[in-house]
Amino acid sequence: MPERLLGVEDLHAWYGESHILHGISFAVSEGEVVTLLGRNGAGKTTTLRALMGIIPQRRGSVVYRGNELVGLPSNRIARFGIAYCPEERGVFASLDVEENLLLPPILSPGGMSIDEIYALFPNLQERRRSQGTKLSGGEQQMLAIARMLRTGADLLLLDEPTEGLAPVVVRQIGDVIRRLKEKGFTILLVEQNFHFAATLADRHYVVEHGRVVDMIGNEDLARNTAKLHTYLGV
Repeated sequence: MPERLLGVEDLHAWYGESHILHGISFAVSEGEVVTLLGRNGAGKTTTLRALMGIIPQRRGSVVYRGNELVGLPSNRIARFGIAYCPEERGVFASLDVEENLLLPPILSPGGMSIDEIYALFPNLQERRRSQGTKLSGGEQQMLAIARMLRTGADLLLLDEPTEGLAPVVVRQIGDVIRRLKEKGFTILLVEQNFHFAATLADRHYVVEHGRVVDMIGNEDLARNTAKLHTYLGV
């Protein structure tokens, strides 16, 4: 069995007085692609934000490579080798593609060079002098993912990477995630597009009301289709 990389136990999180995560627990092994599935408002994005320490009001345990992360600020968490790509992408509109790529600091050894990133994202090489405002939604998503790869992070948290993208771009993003897995990255993916997630992930955690209510391995998807449709309302 792959080594357990991330363990989340009884994690609670709040926005002000709103209690969003109610003891969510799951684990991710090294080299896996794991998805968090669930309806809107289930707590999936909040989970990623809580893992990164972006939500300071949290209680429970998040252990990454033996290090307890609850109680640490985001900058300390990132230095352990975790990178977060939010749904809003965070591309700097006034900077060109290459300036966006060079902006994040290298936090640990093993990050990709600019040439390696361009080999993975040839579209970005062609647009390297284009400002963020001139990029399509798909190009912005590729840039947001690519920007994490220079930092040396080996656990990537991706929030809705296919949201609002054309089918051809969704396929490109899927190809990139497969290639990153082949390179040894571990990926925790929040995704509404179940059919996209099913082509990539090793396992799926179903989230409802801030808790994991089920775990389904990719090899068991066919016999759990009806159950998943009930969970996801599709």
